[in-house]
Parts: sequence; structure tokens; C-alpha cells
Amino acid sequence: MTAQIINGKEIVSALREEIKAEAAELTAQGTQPGLVVIIVGEDPASKVYVNSKAKACEQVGVYSEVHRLPENTTQKELIALIHLFNQDKRIHGILVQSPLPKHMNEEEVVDEIDPAKDVDCFHPVNVGNLMIGKPGMLPCTPGGVIEILKKIDVSIAGKHAVVVGRSNIVGKPMALLLLREHATVTICHSRTPNMEEITKQADILVVAVGKANLIKAEHVKPGAVVIDVGMNRPVDGKLTGDVDFEAVKEVAGAITPVPGTVGPMTITMLLRNTLNAASRSAKTNVSV
Repeated sequence: MTAQIINGKEIVSALREEIKAEAAELTAQGTQPGLVVIIVGEDPASKVYVNSKAKACEQVGVYSEVHRLPENTTQKELIALIHLFNQDKRIHGILVQSPLPKHMNEEEVVDEIDPAKDVDCFHPVNVGNLMIGKPGMLPCTPGGVIEILKKIDVSIAGKHAVVVGRSNIVGKPMALLLLREHATVTICHSRTPNMEEITKQADILVVAVGKANLIKAEHVKPGAVVIDVGMNRPVDGKLTGDVDFEAVKEVAGAITPVPGTVGPMTITMLLRNTLNAASRSAKTNVSV
């Protein structure tokens, strides 16, 4: 039995229509959601992502600015720009595109973003809120994965979810969000022995390690839901995920193709975070 191929385009389109309607309503009330993206240097992949984000903002009625800084920009200059946007009432979301040039300390840069405008959910305040279950920003990719699971009617509660990867951007927050949805969660990583034995127990398998075709059919429990977060471009130049799609689709119950699902969902959740930040700002600014 071949797996259900999860229709990312359909899910993204429906969510963006919701965001567009809510953004229009908020704008009519006097607050247009605003996002600024700052890119430093000439990383080709970053340029593509930034252009996709700007286009998505335009589609849903979110005001956006893109600031392109040269590679030799100093960390002090970047932080000064962040401080300007922290004070700018038109801007509700600030995103500094990764990776930054090697002479910059990404952690220190992120710390300077106002947590209320940290739409990537990288600031320690927002990471802490996520950890203890307080409402607030959700990290875009893990939040998008949860949204995908809900849209295809996967009941997460009580399921065994296995996350392959332990990055601060995807793996760790993914595990926290699955826990929040009452899954039993296991994390696998490069030091996990007999990983195949663990992944094969997963009802829900989320893979985010950045290694092309790492997960084969023998890693997957028949009928499992497989979410591939990986984005790799091997020597042949064809974008591929961390899951061997052609092999695994013959075993899994449902699977996300790469590209076309998790990537667009990540941008959609960024739009959602910007909208929510604008909504909170509008409520704060209403005089009592």
C-alpha cells in the first residue's frame, strides 16, 4: 500500500487565506502587520528564502521590508539596526536570516531582538516560554509540522513520536510541541545506537538532520506518518529531503514530499507569528 502523499500546497493555501482575512481585518482597525527581514552577505539559499518570505507577505497583506547588508557589516552595525526596528511601531516581527557571516555571533544578535517581535522564536525568553508551556511565539518549522498533522487529522495524543535531530531550531522545539500535544516523545541523534530500532517504533516520525536520504524503508513502521524537514541539495543539484521518499512511501501511511510541504508551511507560520504579534501590539496600544 502506497502512503498518502500529504498535499502541502492545499494546506498552505487554506492557512494563508485565513491569515489574509485576519490581516485585512486588523489593518482595517488601524494596525497592518509588519515584518522586517535582515540579510547579511550573499548566501544564495538565504537570498531565495528571503525573496519567498517577501512574496508571501505581499500575498496576505503583511507589510514587509527587506534590508540587505554587505558581508563586511559589523555586528555592532547589525545590532544598531535591530534596535531601530525594536522601536518601530510599524514593525511587529523582526527576522535576521541565518546563517550570518563568520565574524558575527548569532546568539548575541538574537538576544538583541525584542522578544515580542521575535517571530522565529529564537530568543531565550520565547524558548523558555515554550519550555514551560506559556502562550506566545511558536518556532516556525515545528509549529508548521504540528499544523500539518492536525490538518490531515492525525491524533497526536498518546502516540509514540520520534524526532530524528536535536537542533535548537527544529529538533528540540519539535519534541516540546509534540509533548504539549500529549505524545510520548523520543529524540534520536548522531550518537544514538541502533537508531533503526527506535524509529521503527514511531507512529509519527519527524526527521530534521540535513542528511540526504538518511531514513530508509527499514527505519519506518508500516503505516507511520513521516514528516521530512530536511532540505539538501546533493551534487546533482536536485532538492531532496532526509527521507528516501520513493522507498519510504511504500511503507508509511502518510509522508511529506520535499520540496513543497514543510518549507512553505514554515513561511506560513512566520506570517501567522507576525499577525499574532501585531494583534498583541494593537491590544497593548488601546487606551483604557
